[in-house]
Amino acid sequence: MNFRIIEEKFFEILMIVSSVIICGVLVLILGTIIVKGLPSINLEMITQVPKGGYYLGGEGGVLNAILGSLYLGIGAVILSVAVSLPVVLYINIYAKKNSFILNFTRFCFDVLWGVPAIVYGAFGFALMLFLGMRPSLLAGIIIIAIVILPILSRSIDEVIKNVPPELSIASYTLGANKLETAVKVILKQSLPGICTAVIIAFGRGIGNAAAVLFTAGFTDNIPQSLTSPAATLPLAIFFQYHSPLEQVKERAYAAAFILTAMILIINILVRLINKIFSKNILK
Repeated sequence: MNFRIIEEKFFEILMIVSSVIICGVLVLILGTIIVKGLPSINLEMITQVPKGGYYLGGEGGVLNAILGSLYLGIGAVILSVAVSLPVVLYINIYAKKNSFILNFTRFCFDVLWGVPAIVYGAFGFALMLFLGMRPSLLAGIIIIAIVILPILSRSIDEVIKNVPPELSIASYTLGANKLETAVKVILKQSLPGICTAVIIAFGRGIGNAAAVLFTAGFTDNIPQSLTSPAATLPLAIFFQYHSPLEQVKERAYAAAFILTAMILIINILVRLINKIFSKNILK
């Protein structure tokens, strides 16, 4: 038999086996969460905070963690977009092609993307000690914003790079300046990809545990201000799963189910947004 045919068959089988393993792991994880988490879901679980302590209190729910995750994720995305979008527009519209600042900025984003979240958390904790800050919602938002900043920036950067250059040339020809072209042409054309990047970054933010372990803290209460500590679903799962009480472990599985459902909804939203906005995009 020809060596090329053997090689092709080998890698074809390898890809099939890899796909089966990945799908099997996904089904196993989802099955465990559904089987153990779905029976624990009730109205009390999503409308009440833990009673008697999140570690030893068997009553109540995880409303504090749900709202804490949403506050943290939304705040981090807003802060990250406010920083990343101007930077990406600058390196794509104003910076010269293959210039030092363009290549160096993208290199920094790539390096930051590879930094583990726990390193960001340790950096944030050290900075908090230096500034005399306590764990709070604000500190968690800042650290999560830093975590998702390179992801959001590089994603938006790739989206803007794929915008046909003819659109910019046509805009300049009609008398528009660079700012008008960036806002009215480039951003409009990139809107589906930017929305997708924002939603994915939000999902990464609410699912991160390592970065907020030392910065956001944990509490049984709903945060009332930016200086209050905030519970998150990942930390609720982490702390409550190790409780000696079975009722608290059930609450951990319920939190895992809620977090998984939120991530699933985010992925569905990504597909819907792409489908809706792509109709008005020139290709």
